[in-house]
Amino acid sequence: MNFKSTSKKIITICLLSTLLVTAPFAGNTEASTAVNSDELVATAKNLIGIKYRGGGTTKAGFDCSGFVNYVFDDLGIDLPRTSVGMHSSGDKVSKEDLKSGDLVFFNTSGKGVSHVGIYIGDGKFIHSSSSKGVKVDKLSDPYYWGKRYVGAKRVAEVTVAVNK
Repeated sequence: MNFKSTSKKIITICLLSTLLVTAPFAGNTEASTAVNSDELVATAKNLIGIKYRGGGTTKAGFDCSGFVNYVFDDLGIDLPRTSVGMHSSGDKVSKEDLKSGDLVFFNTSGKGVSHVGIYIGDGKFIHSSSSKGVKVDKLSDPYYWGKRYVGAKRVAEVTVAVNK
């Protein structure tokens, strides 16, 4: 075996090893970025009333994932563009352990995850509704959201401000 052939094999093995180690984490958002709960909720609530727009990512109109992206981007956190992509990110959270800032997911189409919102505490979430734009709803609404809830993910560590 000559030096050139051995070098190519070593480089190939190193590259494949790197891919094997890093590939499972591609596209995942680490839940290590800290944001303040009050700031996150205030940022989201300041957008209440903005109309729904399919594919919308600005204050001119939001779709559900465009709204979530806008809020988190404002706080310095990058997320995947779609609700499905967001659902593939972060750490799974049980309904009982939800904290402000967790992403909540719904099946509104009958075909899996199709809607996302931000949990804001007290059993409520904020989202961009196709009928009413950015608004707050109850997670356990027995007529609509409660039946369509799929799960939740934590994509950032949200801290609660301590009153002095």
